[in-house]
Amino acid sequence: MPASYLGAEASSATRPPYHQFEIQIGTLEMSTFDKREEGFEKKFALDEEQKFKAEARRNRLLGLWAAEKLGLTGDAASNYAKEVVAADFEEAGDADVVRKVLGDLTAKGVALTEAQLRVTMGELMAQAIMQVKTGK
Repeated sequence: MPASYLGAEASSATRPPYHQFEIQIGTLEMSTFDKREEGFEKKFALDEEQKFKAEARRNRLLGLWAAEKLGLTGDAASNYAKEVVAADFEEAGDADVVRKVLGDLTAKGVALTEAQLRVTMGELMAQAIMQVKTGK
């Protein structure tokens, strides 16, 4: 048998064109899939970042709201708002923030239920989302 028949001398010019076509199609499909996957990952990361910013903003607004109820003003109110934001990092969810704010308000004799506090948190979350979306 000739050596070229066994593939010893085969070059890219002698290969059937369908091999190149299959590789190109596979590359295009994978590339498109990779781009879509990358797009979804970026969107997810952006959504998570926006959610984090909105929750932190809500907690700051909640801290300022509670500071007013506690009779705090100026730097004391700002510092209390920072404490509320920091309280959110103690555990997942809102329970740590609720516990701090409700505990502080109750200790100062402010009558407020957890349900009332959560309604306020919901209202402040709506404000925070709008602020984050508008870049304020």
